[in-house]
Amino acid sequence: MRYELYYWPGIQGRGEYVRLALEEAGADYADVARGARGVPAMMRMMAANGGTPPFAPPFLKAGKLVIGQTANILLYLGSRHGLAPKAEAGKLWLHQLQLTVADLVLEIHDSHHPLGPTLYYEDQRAPAKKRSEEFWKQRVPKYLGYFERLLKDSGGAWLTGRRLTYVDLSLFQIVDGLRYAFPRRMKAFERRIPGLVDLHDRVAARPNIKAYLASDRRIAFNEDGIFRHYKALDL
Repeated sequence: MRYELYYWPGIQGRGEYVRLALEEAGADYADVARGARGVPAMMRMMAANGGTPPFAPPFLKAGKLVIGQTANILLYLGSRHGLAPKAEAGKLWLHQLQLTVADLVLEIHDSHHPLGPTLYYEDQRAPAKKRSEEFWKQRVPKYLGYFERLLKDSGGAWLTGRRLTYVDLSLFQIVDGLRYAFPRRMKAFERRIPGLVDLHDRVAARPNIKAYLASDRRIAFNEDGIFRHYKALDL
């Protein structure tokens, strides 16, 4: 099956978690909106009347299925490409962890846009500064400390044991993105999460991921995505 991934061109965003899973699996896929007529096609699918139109990207077309929401897409891909446990309990546990990652992703975005995405960062500098301080004081230790503990207790090299899953790929993206957005803060914090740092490096070294990161398929971090570097927030 050739998958069609629909997400905004020019940013990694929430679509990157899906891209990493597709790349690790060696799946055949098209990043549709990066093509010449891709964005209009994506907008038409969201505006469709009847059926099951997605609310927003990312969404994945797999045969006749159109699957929206990052965690939902990964739930689908995980069991089909060896990136999730086979037992139902394991699948649900992994899905739960990915939903927790989704909560963290939202908090990362809100660290620089606490008043909402319709306002420019320049219109909310002071609230963003306050939110970023709270984010690093309370939220980062809570989230990453939780995943660090799970990794330590997993009994294997990966978050849920001996086999890599799509959540490991997502945690790679979290560490990579925080390093870009908050290089100073993250450098100081990494000593508290040695397991996640090691996991990041091992994911980056996997053959399919290594090739992807070196290719033009990997969109560079930039100040239009979820992870944004503003020097004033990284003090």
